[in-house]
This record gives sequence, structure tokens and C-alpha cells, in this order.
Amino acid sequence: MRHRLIAGLAVATALLASGCTWVHMAPGAREVRVIPAGGPPTGCEKRGEIAVSVKDSIAFYERNDLRVREELETLARNEGPGLDADTIQPLAPPLQGEQRFAGYHCGATTPVPSAAVPAQAAPGGAAQTFPIDG
Repeated sequence: MRHRLIAGLAVATALLASGCTWVHMAPGAREVRVIPAGGPPTGCEKRGEIAVSVKDSIAFYERNDLRVREELETLARNEGPGLDADTIQPLAPPLQGEQRFAGYHCGATTPVPSAAVPAQAAPGGAAQTFPIDG
């Protein structure tokens, strides 16, 4: 009976951990835009770099990759106002729960990465998507 209780508790903990968002948006962070990786945005002034990290696994349980990425982005946006950055850009993909972002002040300028590629048809007729600011 005791083993069932422990196993049930372990499963419940894993389920709760996978569904929880542990990182919340700080005041002012909602105004910080996120642009896709690429070259530095044109017309913007670099304010610094932001390094963030979250737990990507708990004991033997691997957390949802999308949730980890979302939390890393939220943490980076939370740091933006402290750098007077209104735009952040990932410098590399997340690795083991860690990621680096560049912070920029773009003001009224709509930031566009200098390495942005014009939209074109995706190979094989597949759909191609781009993030929108909203």
C-alpha cells in the first residue's frame, strides 16, 4: 500500500510540474518585443546581453521543451526594461535550460533583423510561417 502511495505521489508531482508555468511576466516586460534570431536589427542600439536559465529537467523527468523555451523568453523579457531594451533577440537556441539574448533599444522603429530573408515559397509546397508582433 505504501509503495502505491509513493508512486501516485510521484506521478502527481510530475503531472503538476509539466503543466505549471513557474515564470511570470514582470511589470514593463509586456512592452518588450521579441524578434527572431538573425543579424542585429537595423536602426536599433544594442544595450547588452541577457543570460537566462530554468530547470529543463526535474530528477528523471524531462520538462516540455516548448514550456522551457517560453519561460526562457519570459525571463529575458523581464530583464529588458532594466537594460532600457524594448526589443530582445535570441543569440542561440536554448541548451540544457539556458539561453542568451541580445537587448536592443529600437524606440518607434520596427526592428527587422539585418539577416532577414524575404518570404518565398517553402520547398515541397509546405507552409512557411513568420512571427507577428501582436
